[in-house]
Amino acid sequence: MNVPKELRYSQEHEWARVEGNTVRIGITDFAQSELGDIVFVELPEIGAQLTANEPFGSVESVKTVSELYAPISGKVVAVNEELNDNPEYVNESPYDKAWMIVIEPSDMSEVDNLLTAEQYEQMINQE
Repeated sequence: MNVPKELRYSQEHEWARVEGNTVRIGITDFAQSELGDIVFVELPEIGAQLTANEPFGSVESVKTVSELYAPISGKVVAVNEELNDNPEYVNESPYDKAWMIVIEPSDMSEVDNLLTAEQYEQMINQE
């Protein structure tokens, strides 16, 4: 299972990468492997305000539909439109090609509340 050390993680299996004063968000390798083949991704519009731990979209696999939860609060400043035509990127490249949104955090310190890679690995090993 790929758990990049430089990222932070939510209990709901989203990852967050701080990039200056924005945060890029996607779902983890563990999440995509549990979901199976992703066939559709629904994401918010640019400008949407997100609240930490609240749903911001969904991913649909051949098995199920799962909600996506915002790991931190903020305004959506970019959406990965590539996923509209290529939802399989989530399975192929969850940390690179399949980033989902970029947000401008309302409070950057919320990132500190997310799990480290080590904490996330411990959590998934217990599931």
